Amino acid sequence: MQHNLVVYNTLTRKKEKFEPIHPNMVGLYVCGPTVYSDVHLGNCRTFVSFDLIFRYLLHLGYKVRYVRNITDAGHLEGDNDEGDDKFAKKAKLEQLEPMEIVQKYTIGFHDVLRLFNTIPPSIEPTATGHISEQIEMIKQIIANGYAYEVNGTVYFDVDKYVQKYNYTILTNRNLEDMLNNTRELGGQDEKRGRLDFALWIKAKPEHIMRWPSPWSVGFPGWHIECSAMSQKYLGDSFDIHGGGMDLAATHHTNEIAQSEACNHVQPAKYWMHTNMLTVNGARMSKSSGNGFLPLQLFSGDHPLLTKGYSPMAVRFFMLQAHYRSTLDFSNDALDAAEKGYKRLMTAISLLDKISPSANNKIDTDLVALKQRCYAAMDDDFNSPILIAELFELVRLINSIYDGKQQVDENTLAEIKLLMQHFVFDVMGLKNDQLEGETDSFDKLMDLVISMRNEAKQNKDFATSDRIRQELAAVGIQLKDSKDGTLWNKI
Repeated sequence: MQHNLVVYNTLTRKKEKFEPIHPNMVGLYVCGPTVYSDVHLGNCRTFVSFDLIFRYLLHLGYKVRYVRNITDAGHLEGDNDEGDDKFAKKAKLEQLEPMEIVQKYTIGFHDVLRLFNTIPPSIEPTATGHISEQIEMIKQIIANGYAYEVNGTVYFDVDKYVQKYNYTILTNRNLEDMLNNTRELGGQDEKRGRLDFALWIKAKPEHIMRWPSPWSVGFPGWHIECSAMSQKYLGDSFDIHGGGMDLAATHHTNEIAQSEACNHVQPAKYWMHTNMLTVNGARMSKSSGNGFLPLQLFSGDHPLLTKGYSPMAVRFFMLQAHYRSTLDFSNDALDAAEKGYKRLMTAISLLDKISPSANNKIDTDLVALKQRCYAAMDDDFNSPILIAELFELVRLINSIYDGKQQVDENTLAEIKLLMQHFVFDVMGLKNDQLEGETDSFDKLMDLVISMRNEAKQNKDFATSDRIRQELAAVGIQLKDSKDGTLWNKI
């Protein structure tokens, strides 16, 4: 497999040549959603980014096992060891069983990702389905001397861990600063060290989600689930661990600590993190009122949006920014992305309307362009550069369609294959302009074109021109050629 793929590794803070642990096979773990509410746009950006990465690895011929978990237990409010379980709190509010909450929002999550045309992961394990694996891992961490039990709750011993390992290897933070910035939290009196975190939490009598364990009837901490599930499905060490950059400081830091304390090896070779979203330059958050959900973005039903945008236009918008860059949502930026997406899809639809010529007179070196497309993706999955290269192809297609350049059958097939590989297979776009179109619409257009042709034959050019102008006003372009009149959406 001759490709010079390099990825940015958060662990080393530099780009590195991608060399999987097992040749031609890739183990990929991405932290999935906490399903106690609707999936937010930041999560979607992460999953669309890793869908691009998954697709490109598959395109290169790797066999990929992509594991993305569902957090359906153990995630406490405030991400520390106190407060209500997020599922139990939501269940009380809605007067439902916690697993009804989980089911409702898991289905919603899958529905949204289906709209974004993401490929489902190879395995989608749940925290509640892997309680025994989490208990076994905690037992091993205790046996190795890196955890202790107090009143039925098990804590990870950070002080003991840092004597042998680097706790801040992922973020390069200063340990002293972390200690000074630790808030006084409930349960702090049980812990030996201020940075210690819970692996297993003893359930209070009112806590609904609970399981028996050697220490107490309780529930797992948030971080242990990912360590246990990645180990079960990908082994003690695997290739890529991904997630949003907001997870690096606590969740991923603690995952590394747990896995090393259990197995004495780093869990992942490459750590990859997506950047955050902003809206008109300000960080997107529920509290500031500038956070909109994916379905609101599709419908336009939000005060900050002037209209709705199709899922594919939004996916294209996301891919216009590199996954490690901040993605800023604004109506202007979304409008520009929508226009770009439509231009791309229109050009692709023209390919089937082009008649090949015996001559091949094009001004673009397709071999060089193809190499540049691969070079962009090989450079840490640089989708913005890939898109810029594909618009070179759009310019060429429009020029051929307008009769300014000529293309032979083999070159036309090559252009089609390039678009198939990079637009549909790798970027995961699809032409949603065609969705919902029926044969009846095509027949209607045939009727309009035949009426216009009749008007031209009768030298009624006023009617002929009016039909062309009225269609252009509603986004349909007519092109007269030697093969007759063709139409496309603009």
